[in-house]
Amino acid sequence: MGMHRHLTFLLLSLYAPGTFVGATVLPDLPRVVALSEDTVSGTRVAEVTVSCSNSSSSPNVTLDSIEPDHPFNSIAISSDPTDATTFRAEVTLRAGAELDARQVNQYTLILRAACPGEDEVEERLFVRVTAGHVLRCDTPFASAEGDVVRVLADVAPRTLLYAVLPQPLGGLMFRLRNHNTPLMLTRRGVVLAPDNGFDPSKDTQTFRLEIEVMDRHGHNCSGAVRVEVLPSLRPRVTFLEPHRAVTVTEGTGPWEVVTQVHARGDNVHYAILAPVVPALFTIDEVTGEIRSTRRLQVIRAQLLIRAYNALHPDDHATATVNVTVQGTDRQAPRCDPAIFVSQVSETTSPGSTLVTLRCTDSTSTDGCLHYALEGPPSSLSHFYMEGPRLKVNTTLDYDSEATAALGFQFTATIVVTVGGQPLHSTRVPVLVTVTPVNEFRPACPSGATFTVPETAAFGSVVGRVAGTDRDYPLDSLEYSLEGGSGPAQPFSIDRRTGEIRVLGPLGSQQQKSYKLMVRLTDTHNDLDPRERQSSLCDVSVHLQAVPDQLPVCIPEVQELQITAGSPGSRQPVTRLLCHSSPDSAVLTYTIVGGNEDGRFRLEGNTLVYLPSDRAEPHPFVLLVEVWGGSGARRRSTLVALVVHVAPRSTPVPSSTSTQHTTLQKEPLVVVQTEAVWHPPAWFVAVLTISGALLLATLGCTAWNLLCSNRAPGKLFLAKSSWDVVEHSRGKEEQGHPHASSPGRFDGRAQDPRNCRDYLFTSETGARRWI
Repeated sequence: MGMHRHLTFLLLSLYAPGTFVGATVLPDLPRVVALSEDTVSGTRVAEVTVSCSNSSSSPNVTLDSIEPDHPFNSIAISSDPTDATTFRAEVTLRAGAELDARQVNQYTLILRAACPGEDEVEERLFVRVTAGHVLRCDTPFASAEGDVVRVLADVAPRTLLYAVLPQPLGGLMFRLRNHNTPLMLTRRGVVLAPDNGFDPSKDTQTFRLEIEVMDRHGHNCSGAVRVEVLPSLRPRVTFLEPHRAVTVTEGTGPWEVVTQVHARGDNVHYAILAPVVPALFTIDEVTGEIRSTRRLQVIRAQLLIRAYNALHPDDHATATVNVTVQGTDRQAPRCDPAIFVSQVSETTSPGSTLVTLRCTDSTSTDGCLHYALEGPPSSLSHFYMEGPRLKVNTTLDYDSEATAALGFQFTATIVVTVGGQPLHSTRVPVLVTVTPVNEFRPACPSGATFTVPETAAFGSVVGRVAGTDRDYPLDSLEYSLEGGSGPAQPFSIDRRTGEIRVLGPLGSQQQKSYKLMVRLTDTHNDLDPRERQSSLCDVSVHLQAVPDQLPVCIPEVQELQITAGSPGSRQPVTRLLCHSSPDSAVLTYTIVGGNEDGRFRLEGNTLVYLPSDRAEPHPFVLLVEVWGGSGARRRSTLVALVVHVAPRSTPVPSSTSTQHTTLQKEPLVVVQTEAVWHPPAWFVAVLTISGALLLATLGCTAWNLLCSNRAPGKLFLAKSSWDVVEHSRGKEEQGHPHASSPGRFDGRAQDPRNCRDYLFTSETGARRWI
């Protein structure tokens, strides 16, 4: 009993956790291993020693990497024959692995090893990838799919299509791995087009070249080039009907027309390829007419016709013509109707029956009749036969470009045969015309907003409303303005083009913009002209304010001489020539100074003198204000007129004539602008007295600057010189009151002291206050 208790204690002690457990050792790690990128797959990268405390079995060693998709195999374990507790862990390069030092130059491998019954240990192995001397082909040539080159089918023979340029260059050899291609590869790695060019097919052709490149050291790389040959842009020769069946009667004589083929393309010629013997038929190489060469007997012949471009023979197409010579002793089925012509709405649903043929043969065996539909592919895709019934296969879209190209008509032929024998057949021509249905409502343009100057003249173009309609004919619309044209809506719209024009005066003072409602109504979109659809579109027209310009008068200073007429008469003196911008603005003329005794008055822009009994000559200096606009927008300019009136007794030329003298020197212009500001009510309420003081201060400052900073060319004289000149001039006028006409005034200026305007003579310096 005591012995049994002792053995049990010993076993528990041996198997107790943590008792006599050793640790696995990786004595070779961590370390760094260098690996060339030229290394082939399967090469041993490193061998690591694994030491265990006992040798009961091989350790478990796993390999992980910090970098994803590392190119290394799982650890292979082998025992050391000299030491039972030592094992060898081998790290090898995975099959198909490619090292590239430019992408990854170092891999960090994590090795975890655990011997049976021992703790796991973890160490790191650093594999450094060094640059090698391998020959590398550039991407995308070296990629799995290869490089892609696209060329047209009509390129010249031996045209350079692609050049293989691997690195490094020089001393390279190029070899084509696959030879099932018409393309050529030169010794310099250049891909050329075939000697005879490409097949001018309407489909895209694809050729793949697998090329190997080798340098003089034996290093090589490989890649692929895919050449896609696109259809030529030149119109290809194509048959309108690649398959045709013709039936003629027995006994047709020589040189009679059997049928005619048509092909589209440039410089099209025709030839019969087969059969060569017997030569029962011939074809006109220009017109495509097929004629018999002898009297025909009952026979069936299949002709292979080639159409080709005479200038480019490689551009060709083929068609087959089945010619059946039918005996005259047999009767074909009789069908009602013998020809079918109908108009079908484009909204006819698929599956609808267009016509049901009633056909009988001489034996009255209706069950032996077979019905087939022949014709262009467009007709065969839209219609089909179900017994003797012709049905719609797909929607007949009148609004498509394909239907419009056919003239909205589909042609076909229903072939009715007895027992499926072509010799006993009847052909029923079919002509179906598609009629339109107004399906869609016109669509308004997005963002129909226009801007026009407020001074736009009558007939000015504002913009164009470009509506759309998906019904054929596309965008066939009529335009109209809701509410018509008038003072509240001074615009018109062109009925066909949708062009909006100005029809009346625009005033941005009363209205800043106009909201127009334009109605779009489609036309010619339905077989019934009353079936029309319309849409209303919102159109905004914003007025752009145009600042008024000062009126311009030519000249601005005039000196005139007239002889007074009889008292009580009316004597025209001159007419002022002024204009403003815009040209349509009305100008107003007013005499604002110098009209002594009211002897002058203005009638529009004409100055009129009213003679008096004055006996001595008298000069008048008149100031005429010319202004346009109204209210706050009023802009004006001044014109100076010096009129010398001679009495009737003075010996001068005809009293009714008026002499106009225009100064040759460029006159000096003084423009007086009145600026009026109407601030908003809330602004006046907030600023009140402070705003009034600020405006007064700014006004005084501006006036002082205006008086002191006049434009160059105006005359400014000192007080003493003006006094002397004015004094001498006054004495001269007093001493010679009846002398000849005073000196000519050739300028106008303003005194800087009192800001008064005056006229002056540049020769003597004399002046006259205005």
